[in-house]
Amino acid sequence: MNLVNLESVSHAFGPKPLLADVSLGLEQGDRIGVVGRNGGGKTTLISIIAGTLKPDSGRVTHTRNLRVGTLSQRDQFDPDTAVKDIVLAGRAEHEWAGDPAIREILANLLGDIDLAAPAGALSGGERRRTALARLLVEEHALLILDEPTNHLDIEAIAWLAGHLVQRKSALLVVTHDRWFLDAVSTRTWEVVDGSVERYEGGYAAYVLAKAERARIAQAAEDRRQNLMRKEIAWLRRGPPARTSKPKFRINAAEALIANEPPARETVELLNFASARLGKTVVDLEDVTLHAGGPESGPLVLDRCTYQFGPGDRIGLIGVNGSGKSSVLRLLSGTVEHDSGRVVRGKTVRLAHLSQELAELDPTRRVLETVEEIRKYVQVGKKEWSASQLLERLGFRGEAQWKVVGDLSGGERRRLQLLRLIMDEPNVLLLDEPTNDLDIETLTELEDLLDAWPGTLVVVSHDRYFLERVADRCVALLGDGTMSMLPGGVDEYLERRAAGQALSARAASGAAGSSVQVRPDSQPAQAVGPSAKELRELQKELNRLERQIDKFGEREVKLHAQMAEAASDFERLGKLDAELRDIAAQKEAAELEWMTLAERLDQ
Repeated sequence: MNLVNLESVSHAFGPKPLLADVSLGLEQGDRIGVVGRNGGGKTTLISIIAGTLKPDSGRVTHTRNLRVGTLSQRDQFDPDTAVKDIVLAGRAEHEWAGDPAIREILANLLGDIDLAAPAGALSGGERRRTALARLLVEEHALLILDEPTNHLDIEAIAWLAGHLVQRKSALLVVTHDRWFLDAVSTRTWEVVDGSVERYEGGYAAYVLAKAERARIAQAAEDRRQNLMRKEIAWLRRGPPARTSKPKFRINAAEALIANEPPARETVELLNFASARLGKTVVDLEDVTLHAGGPESGPLVLDRCTYQFGPGDRIGLIGVNGSGKSSVLRLLSGTVEHDSGRVVRGKTVRLAHLSQELAELDPTRRVLETVEEIRKYVQVGKKEWSASQLLERLGFRGEAQWKVVGDLSGGERRRLQLLRLIMDEPNVLLLDEPTNDLDIETLTELEDLLDAWPGTLVVVSHDRYFLERVADRCVALLGDGTMSMLPGGVDEYLERRAAGQALSARAASGAAGSSVQVRPDSQPAQAVGPSAKELRELQKELNRLERQIDKFGEREVKLHAQMAEAASDFERLGKLDAELRDIAAQKEAAELEWMTLAERLDQ
């Protein structure tokens, strides 16, 4: 049964046509992934299909009484409304509590969120999960999801993929998560140059089909241009040469294979990395680390020993709150460990891409911002100019002369990453580098990292990217160690399903309700709070954690505003006063958190 039809639809923003004479249909049971460059028209297409945007021309037809559920990139909630009221829409408790489907959605998306908490107290990631849970609780004939995996960890993404495949709803999804596309999509639409190209299958099938289309088109063009030259050469060689036709076909096939990009030459890159780095990169020896600094915040590492060697390409995995970013900050030297020893090699040149974007001069041009670091850089055996690397990461032509202040968040992130690479580090720490990058830019970044001969430690919820650039995975499972995962992400998900992985905060809470036995001490006998008191303490801890996160987000925004107001001394003074006030409130909340955490440990 046909749900939505588009007939000769066109739409433009300003002089740029995003869709031009597009005709397509979406049927019951379809699961379609939409791909394309940022700004290419993906969101415009799904908005027109959803009926929230009227096209400039053409006709959009919905089947009668079609129920469409939409997840946009912005979540608008009344800050005073409780999470439970947003998600469950006034359902009686016995109604939703007795529905196993609703219980599953709440457990997997909102398991760590207090349902009685007001929406205004939620972090960005919690708001996103709340919006997704609200949508999935309802029944729809068509689900339209715009970047549903944003702010979800690997486990939640895997659960969401399985849930969507089991639903009877038709699905239209825009995402840069290629593993997710492969898991849920049976067809792929590519929005490119105002048209929509359609492919059967998920992301992998789309890549293969697109490559085959390009090969056929190129072969046809080559035949057209070279026919006379080849035929003349063929005839001039005379009749005896006609027996070489099979050999000619073999040579042509070998030439086609030779044009494929080479795989990462691991041995060669390892040798080059060893020459640049020496034997020691970063060694952790019996290190203890708390997320909030020495002896404060959740425990991340407990007497952990681990070596990062030259040429290592490591994916660091863990649930949200497990301390992955804290480990990267430890490696970069921006946070101090509680005890133990961190040894860094003398030849280490380290670069760290954190989730907080460092402020750039908003008045400078993109190319100037990169060239002030270096104009040329050696990546593997090839030398690249700043302009060439900018083009590879999506800054083409005039985009290299845009003013930094006019860039989007994703463009700023690409620019920050490129500045790090231009500084020629030999140790690269990447914290969620794929945020806001489209698929085409992601593949360029992966190719760039393939040729980069250094030690790489990457934290990402993009499973495809993680498996593509990392040679091995290490997990933070909440037990204070860094555990090798020979089976990669699949093994991690199996351990999660078996309850073997916790966040650092959850692990700290669990530690508070049981007796800890250390190798060098005897178990202590202690009487802790009652079960009811533990629940109340944990609820208060969760509230304080959300409050601390909000203070941190506000601090980041204030720092950015202060950088913009560098020449406005009056505004700078007001922002500085507000920043000190926020810092004081954050410190008070952290002290209160520590006091409650100590009570949990009793």
